[in-house]
Amino acid sequence: MLDDMFDYLSTLRERPVWQPAPPAVRAGFGTPLPRRPTDLADAHDRFMTEILPYAVGNAHPGFMGWVHGGGSAVGMLAETLAAGLNANLGGRNQIPIEVERQIARWMAELFGLPASASGLFVTGTSMANLIGVLVARTAALGRAVRQAGVAAQSDRLVAYTSVCAHGCIAQAMDIAGLGIENLRKIPVDDRFRMDPAALQAAIDADRRAGLRPFLVAGTAGTVDTGAVDPLAALADIAARERLWFHVDGAFGALAMLAPALAPLLSGIERADSIAFDFHKWGQVPYDAGFILVRDGAAQQAAFAASATYLSRDDRGLAANSPWPCDLGPDLSRGFRALKTWFTLTVYGADRLGAVIAHTCEVAQGLARRIQAEPRLELLAPVALNIVCFRYRAEDAAAADRLNAAIVLELQESGVAAPSTTRIGGALAIRAAIVNHRSTHADAGRLFDAVLSIGAQLTGQAPLPPGRDDAEAAPSPARRAAESPDHADAAPPSRADRATSEPHVLP
Repeated sequence: MLDDMFDYLSTLRERPVWQPAPPAVRAGFGTPLPRRPTDLADAHDRFMTEILPYAVGNAHPGFMGWVHGGGSAVGMLAETLAAGLNANLGGRNQIPIEVERQIARWMAELFGLPASASGLFVTGTSMANLIGVLVARTAALGRAVRQAGVAAQSDRLVAYTSVCAHGCIAQAMDIAGLGIENLRKIPVDDRFRMDPAALQAAIDADRRAGLRPFLVAGTAGTVDTGAVDPLAALADIAARERLWFHVDGAFGALAMLAPALAPLLSGIERADSIAFDFHKWGQVPYDAGFILVRDGAAQQAAFAASATYLSRDDRGLAANSPWPCDLGPDLSRGFRALKTWFTLTVYGADRLGAVIAHTCEVAQGLARRIQAEPRLELLAPVALNIVCFRYRAEDAAAADRLNAAIVLELQESGVAAPSTTRIGGALAIRAAIVNHRSTHADAGRLFDAVLSIGAQLTGQAPLPPGRDDAEAAPSPARRAAESPDHADAAPPSRADRATSEPHVLP
């Protein structure tokens, strides 16, 4: 199994980014519960033929849809160790919890938070943002809210985020019992960043209406365009108004690892809580979300509970309090910290920062090519690593139809897999460069394919691929035609790849 997965990772470029599963394969997963045992080798054969080829494809360098990390071989191996250990990190006196605490200390150091900060691994930033809202709610209303609920409170809490914030912020307000309608969505500027003046005006209006503002949620790397809110200005307002300042940094927060990008996040060091994912820009295998809270006591106040089966002691297995279950809702928790610890330890923060910077360079290179091509239009500034653009058409409705068709053709061709979003009402092709394996050549293949498919769908003359970009490699089809032995050639060794492509994690 391990050999097969190493082979898979080393031959990613020879495979389609994504391909739809045949109906017969899909139907094969509708069979009844197996009552008798099956040979392990048979089950693995089914994995290789019916599961592996039809995954979403985010390990592939051509995957640019949504913000999915590419993972790494080191993380895969560490996950094997964690599965073998099978530790439950809800609590107890064990070193795996110290590994998680060490990462929390490392992240506090990275973001400039004090030693009193606490952290917790969760499934992803959606859960981390929920924990941030719950901690802020308890800080505003006191621990009594955990007993009586928000319905018993005289104060109606309101929170603030931008119109470009991820939908999980609204979902967190819903789950926390505060109501989606009590989340104010603040307008953004021409770079898709929250407008501080509009935020202040909304806070003032709510106070005049007798409501109680309690939370400002800024974003470091918006889901649509990668924009970073003016965090320092938001921190000023939150401090002046005595509000909890939370930052949703799902992927963008880890830009702190790249010295050239870290200044874009100025003000994040003033956050009361930060949510982010190691499984995106951190290249840790799924899942590895994280919540970091400035005041560890506030996080405990929001979640710690007494129960006879969770009693603590100074010695034995019941020692080592506080436990992770005091910091979040989960009691049964896997050892997510191990694959993250291995990734940070083996590659080092500087190498991971170089990977992050490289993905932004690839995105900027793609944006330059788009701006130089009359048939294409860049729809948003490239703040970090997300490029939103479209193929031009005679009117807005035609452009929407055309670009939606281009994306479907791209995905089903297996050449590249971008996603779509809407920018100012216009449907955009959205390329998110997150994978450490993605290069200028991969962005070039996407660019060429968009032009080729767009020309076919509009009846325009096709353009030669890679004509203006020395860094753009020929398409897989051209390579095969020009080098008949290409398909049989041995892939470069991991050592060779590490030497020739320093941004790639071996």
